[in-house]
Amino acid sequence: MSFYQQSDESTTNTSINNESSLFIRNKYTSSEQTQLPQTSKFDQFRTIDWVEDELDEQKQRILKIRTIHSQSINFKDKILPQIQNWVILAIMGIIIGLIAGCLNIITSWLSNIKTGHCSSNFYLNQAFCCWGYEDEEKCNNWSKWTQFEFINYVIYVLISLFMAGISAKLVQFYAPNAAGSGISEIKCIVSGSVMDGFLGWKTLVIKSLGLPLAIGSGLSLGKEGPSVHYAVCVGNSIAKLIEKYRKSASKGREFLTATSAAGVAVAFGSPMGGVLFSVEEISSIFQLSTLWKSYFCALIAVTTLAAMNPFRNGQLVLFEVSYDTNWHYFEIPVYIILGIFGGIYGILVPKFNIRVVSFRKRYLANFAIREVLILTLLTTSFSYFNQFLKIDMTESMQILFHECDKTFAHPICDPNRNKAGILVSLLFATVARMGLTIITYGCKVPAGIFVPSMAAGACFGRAMGIIVDFIYRKYPDSSIFQACHVDETLNGKCIIPGTYAFLGAAAGLCGITDLTVTVVIIMFELTGALRYIVPTMIVVAITKSITDKWGKGGIADQMIEYNGLPLIDSKKEFKFGVNVDQAMTKETITFSMDHNDTITYNEIRQIFQKSDIKGFPIIYSSLNPKIYGYISRHDINYILTNYFHDKLDEKIDFSEPLFQSIINKSPLRINIETTLEYVLDIFVKLGPRYILIEDDSNLVGIITRKDILRYSIIFHHKVDSVTEMREKEIEEKVWEFMNLLSTSARKNLGKLIYNDANRFL
Repeated sequence: MSFYQQSDESTTNTSINNESSLFIRNKYTSSEQTQLPQTSKFDQFRTIDWVEDELDEQKQRILKIRTIHSQSINFKDKILPQIQNWVILAIMGIIIGLIAGCLNIITSWLSNIKTGHCSSNFYLNQAFCCWGYEDEEKCNNWSKWTQFEFINYVIYVLISLFMAGISAKLVQFYAPNAAGSGISEIKCIVSGSVMDGFLGWKTLVIKSLGLPLAIGSGLSLGKEGPSVHYAVCVGNSIAKLIEKYRKSASKGREFLTATSAAGVAVAFGSPMGGVLFSVEEISSIFQLSTLWKSYFCALIAVTTLAAMNPFRNGQLVLFEVSYDTNWHYFEIPVYIILGIFGGIYGILVPKFNIRVVSFRKRYLANFAIREVLILTLLTTSFSYFNQFLKIDMTESMQILFHECDKTFAHPICDPNRNKAGILVSLLFATVARMGLTIITYGCKVPAGIFVPSMAAGACFGRAMGIIVDFIYRKYPDSSIFQACHVDETLNGKCIIPGTYAFLGAAAGLCGITDLTVTVVIIMFELTGALRYIVPTMIVVAITKSITDKWGKGGIADQMIEYNGLPLIDSKKEFKFGVNVDQAMTKETITFSMDHNDTITYNEIRQIFQKSDIKGFPIIYSSLNPKIYGYISRHDINYILTNYFHDKLDEKIDFSEPLFQSIINKSPLRINIETTLEYVLDIFVKLGPRYILIEDDSNLVGIITRKDILRYSIIFHHKVDSVTEMREKEIEEKVWEFMNLLSTSARKNLGKLIYNDANRFL
């Protein structure tokens, strides 16, 4: 018997040769359900049935209440279950804080070791080695590797290549899931999908080891996205050690959401920003109890990080600053320009990055380590000569955000230094950072995009600040700058270029994430200055308006769509204009209650071996396909393993009490004429894994979340064939050009060393 079955977990094309297994062939024609590139990762995810999970939770609550009323429970047994959640959350927060503190210290040392070393204590970074010096250039304890600048440059490049290569090898050989940011996949997992191994111990270890190496290598990558990933790995791995959390998907979701908040909190030193990030970005359905757990976990993580004091200056992140002056109304046009920059950044960078990811998948999948090394060589070869690209991005932002005063000795604040040169350097760093982020984000190392986006915005903002300060000093008596006279009398300063860098970073962060309130709160917690909330809100509002009008959402959402991850975005409005029969699976395996349609254990075992279907509708008979109920694969397997393991040829009668106890006699079902929008609303609000479709009480099909997503991709998100062909042609030409360069380089190298052009071909 041949059939096509599209299950909730995967699309299965198989042939089962027995006449006892039943399936529904109905009068409705099959919709287009081809395996598209956009759905290629659907098979890697299993779907959680939130309805079944809630029913199990309800049973446990009722059983607990009955136990309490029927037995005398002492105070210890009553209080321990209540505080267990908070103890586990505290442990998770402490571990996340410890990991973040260690990564901060290691990353800072790895970033500095490329340019020199501490002669008194080799393990110290430059800041600790030169502790007490106002100007690190005058520090005698920090020594460059040699007295020759060219050799220092070569050492800088070689150490960077070594770090990047080790990071890429760790990811490729031990935990491929540790590559990238991980936020897109985490959103899918929290929404109700399961991806085996993505949040395991191995991923946690490799992510934590590879992340500082990747950042220290100088690649245009950040730690914020990976911080969320390793934090959620901590939450998932610890929760799995406890049986009651391992069996409950809803409790697991609370831990994942709470630890994601802690990950952002330790990355930015922003506990409230982390909580809002988990609400605005991670969660599709957020409850007040989860909000409180997220706050608690983020608080514990940040407190642990503060206790470690990794930078020995009381700061949680290097670019934490404070401003003691107020903003002025004449600066609003500059804020608008910064917001426009953020909007353009949020449109261009994701668009071109997806093109690069497409090229990477098509041509570079087998050259992951080589690609990372080439990107590192490209990045370090010219970054060494730009002061804002050479150092770590967090250190760069610390400089760019800083308010110029007597205690801060840096060329950017030197009034005698040529500002034109610094301005050109900043603008070059802005463009270079954007380009490097586009080609680097998505390579096979732990990689985030938040900090590179903030760094690009900070460079542009500081450049704008220098321009505004120059205009003010050129025309100090202009009516536009009247408010400055009062400020200079009180504070001795008016224009602070560092504030523009700060707001530029907010614009870049908003543009790449498409977040609003979260960005404002994070930036507020970084400064602690209530007075700069309004400028930040102006910049973020302009950026958000532009990305909403011409963009396609944040980078995480675009990657979800491009990579074909099974997520129904509750914030997105879907319009189909069709009934459910257009998207449902029309042919589905069923089991019958009729004695004439019985099936043997051996035949069921064959079905299980040839398909991974997670559940089966039960009908009255093949001649009367009315819905009786639904039975899960797990329950059938449990009964057969324990009661029929030695009776392979015995007929299975689903009307027996043994099976009746595990059949769900009230599965979710809808009529064939129900609109697809209404069905989608059921999946979003209730979270079932499946819904049975009936026509006049007869089973005619089944629909899952993945079926709706497939239909949406097929009929609403088809790529224009002409555009797709043009993009493929461009990628082919780029690949041909890269091969030509590679061949030419190998010929020249062989001719130079061995006088044989074909030596390395």
